Amino acid sequence: MPPTFPDPRPELMLLDAASLYFRSFHGVPDTFTAPDGTVVNAVRGFLDSVAYLVTMRGPRRLVACWDEDWRPAFRVEAIPSYKAHRVANPRTNEEEVPDLLTPQVPLIIEALSLLGICRAGAAGYEADDVIGTLTARQVAGGQGLVDVVTGDRDLFQLADDAARVRVLYVGRGLRRLEIVDQEWLSGKYGVGTGPMYAEMATLRGDPSDGLPGVAGIGEKTAAGMLNRFGTLTALRAAAADPASDLSPGQRKKIVEASDYLDAAPAVVTVAPDAPIPGLDDTLPDTPPDHDALMAFAEQWGVSSSVSRVVQAMTKAAR
Repeated sequence: MPPTFPDPRPELMLLDAASLYFRSFHGVPDTFTAPDGTVVNAVRGFLDSVAYLVTMRGPRRLVACWDEDWRPAFRVEAIPSYKAHRVANPRTNEEEVPDLLTPQVPLIIEALSLLGICRAGAAGYEADDVIGTLTARQVAGGQGLVDVVTGDRDLFQLADDAARVRVLYVGRGLRRLEIVDQEWLSGKYGVGTGPMYAEMATLRGDPSDGLPGVAGIGEKTAAGMLNRFGTLTALRAAAADPASDLSPGQRKKIVEASDYLDAAPAVVTVAPDAPIPGLDDTLPDTPPDHDALMAFAEQWGVSSSVSRVVQAMTKAAR
């Protein structure tokens, strides 16, 4: 009996890898250890997430997108507070990462390589930018549906019905994932497009990323303004025009935030042109070196998780 996948089936699935392995680390007990005692909860959870997604969605191509620079210089230059509260070492710009997670990241990288699953990053860019770039290439080539998997709302800006791009949001867990399209954005946030979501987020700000937003303008007010004026550019023009029908208070808030609003779009908007070479992102039906993969799985105590990924790959290839 052939496998049952959603219709339409995604041509390309892009994983926000750090989002998934951080969620796995915090969601899977650290009692899961390798034979030598190394904690492998994030490895196990990440692999199980991949297995579930491939089993349920059946992508033909898959890329695990990586943060080569979690706090890129071009974003920090625009807004110095960007992710500043998450810096563990100011001298090296290293991110604050739980001690038990740090040694697991190289194991996830090795597992992906042994499985034959494509991994991509770009020097000086975040995984969001890798996702944005690969999405832009897919759309330009008219090559089919893109599913972006993340627990990060920043990527909602990529949802585009006409371009056949949707976001699988796992903020409430994999089994409660939400399919973010333009209808979903309109119902949840009152904005009808991905770019409008990004502009709403710019106005609202995001304390988790160190983005202050415009003082006194929250999510609902921001969405209402953008629906009224269409774009952030048009809204700012109205704020600069004493004859516009913006209230004096709203006009004052936007004008006073001009420096922030000049800089923020470069920070909030994902890059569509990160320097990523051509990729072989076809999801293989079997790992390239089965024996090496099984040895890895046994060494690190993740045999069941690895087997689930392999079974999912085989199913998706049918």
